[in-house]
Amino acid sequence: MPAPCTLPSIVLILVDDMGYGDFSAFNGGLSSTPTLDALMQQSVCLSQHYSASPICAPARAALMTGRYPHRTGAIETRELRGLCNMALRETTIADLLKRAGYTTGLVGKWHNGCLRKEFHPHARGFDEFAGFRSGWQDYFHWVLERNDRFERSDGRYLTDVFTDEAVDFIRRRKGGPFFLNLAYNAPHTPLQTPEDEVRPFAETGKFNRGVSTIYGMLHRMDAGVARVLETLRREGLEDNTIVLFTSDNGPQFGGRGEDCTTRFNCGLHGSKSFVYEGGIRVPAILRWPAGMDGGRELHHMVHFCDWLPTLLAAAGLEVPAELDVDGANVLPALRGESNQVPTVRFWQWNRYQPVVTSNAAMRDGDWKLVRPSIEETFRTDPAEQELDSAYRNEPWKGHDVITGAYPPRELPEPHPLELYNIADDPREEHDLAGEHPRRVRRMSDALETWFEQVEADRAAAGGPW
Repeated sequence: MPAPCTLPSIVLILVDDMGYGDFSAFNGGLSSTPTLDALMQQSVCLSQHYSASPICAPARAALMTGRYPHRTGAIETRELRGLCNMALRETTIADLLKRAGYTTGLVGKWHNGCLRKEFHPHARGFDEFAGFRSGWQDYFHWVLERNDRFERSDGRYLTDVFTDEAVDFIRRRKGGPFFLNLAYNAPHTPLQTPEDEVRPFAETGKFNRGVSTIYGMLHRMDAGVARVLETLRREGLEDNTIVLFTSDNGPQFGGRGEDCTTRFNCGLHGSKSFVYEGGIRVPAILRWPAGMDGGRELHHMVHFCDWLPTLLAAAGLEVPAELDVDGANVLPALRGESNQVPTVRFWQWNRYQPVVTSNAAMRDGDWKLVRPSIEETFRTDPAEQELDSAYRNEPWKGHDVITGAYPPRELPEPHPLELYNIADDPREEHDLAGEHPRRVRRMSDALETWFEQVEADRAAAGGPW
């Protein structure tokens, strides 16, 4: 392992519901993200980067552990059900870096366990925490935790609060390496930002209120990233700090009229919640001046599960064998020294009990098999949503966990399987399942085998509470 003074610090900036098409560099200037556009020019930009899930809590658990979401127990977003909880047997990248002498901090959204102290970020490897443990917060009237106490809004915009906390964390470093997970919740709902951020986009006449607000939220977040990067420069940390910027899943589309959030996403099909490319293919840019050349693109497939072993390798650490991670060290590929990366990946997500015949996918090289979603598996109990909202608004109160049976549902026959060649058809416009029945059968069998394995692993960990 390198000497402590040479270990790279790591800043993982994880945003919420941002797509490739939200970068102004990719959308012809529709939005305004000058900091991220400039960072791309200094970084390795990944064109085939995949989240582990089309929705937040499962994706975040995979990013923290290097394991598929089902294995971690974090299969859903429901908080009082405990379905967002990362099983207590899981080891996070924060755990491993802390053991190696890193100071660790989480600023922003957690969403991998609430209510009980065993699921608190402090119990999952983070020395410091300033943020919220639920899935979202009001941007103006927020309630946050700062380590072990709750704080109500002081009038600052929430994105600015997280930037302030991140800058303060970096400035207070104690001479050794640090790991900072800066988890902005922008541009996740509720769609809120200061009016002066909305106005420039609304006045163009090109966008409705919803998209104008999202672009304003992104612009404010981009300015926050600029402050973080400038702090690294001023503190003399820029050269040997790994900055990894990515999003938990694709953009959320939907709504009507002025509230519609559907917008440009580089032509990718689908959006948040769905396993089509628009839901799981997410931006990623990595800058490490002391460790690799920037200004390059990487076109190999890289997955959320790969980041734990890759960042550990950058710190001169190995993944403990007992962790049985699903990711691989792709540092040689990022450096342009190797073309070897995993070529087979799996996804599946729905509400409550996972169903392999709904919203599942597999990549095998250029080929992608899709099990389209069954609408019934996306329905959630409104009463449970209300209970989760009550927790978000008053997290310090005693809230009862939900342990009863899942809401009943009757599932129709699954939709026909779809097959796409992503190299030739990244927009998933041409279903080739009818032309390649053997490939469909092989991939379908592999998908079902994977699902059985990860579900068995989840069951072995016990219930969420």
